[in-house]
Amino acid sequence: MTTLAPTVAPGSFLTLHYRLAGPDGDDLVNTFTDKPATLSLGSGELSPALEARLLGLTEGTRTTLQLEPGEAFGPRNPEMLQRVALKLLRELGDPDEIWNVGDVVQFPTPDGSGHFAGVVREVDAAGEWALFDFNHPLAGQPVTFEVQLIGVL
Repeated sequence: MTTLAPTVAPGSFLTLHYRLAGPDGDDLVNTFTDKPATLSLGSGELSPALEARLLGLTEGTRTTLQLEPGEAFGPRNPEMLQRVALKLLRELGDPDEIWNVGDVVQFPTPDGSGHFAGVVREVDAAGEWALFDFNHPLAGQPVTFEVQLIGVL
């Protein structure tokens, strides 16, 4: 009698190696060179689209999945581009801070319980405002997700 390998299901606890690469092929996360990751499906450690791609895979599987633009981290949302007055930023943080295109700035959540990040996309020549992009950096981008399932509980 053969025993079937455990299969990934909602709520599964996983030990796995994974690599996440953006459209340029550069690794954003790669656990293959270090110790494996452990996570519980549904806990928010991976995007829902990445978790969905794991469902049904069996322990021992190693595969590479290509996710279409926007599938892994949603589409780019133009409403997530916001101008922020530099005066306000200086009041909330370092009054002498200088922001440059590409800088990542942490903002407090409205309730003060956490933070979210915005990337500076443009700085007004007059120094009045900066344009921040609050989209996930991979929103609207194709993603490569390589995974090796070591254990499924």
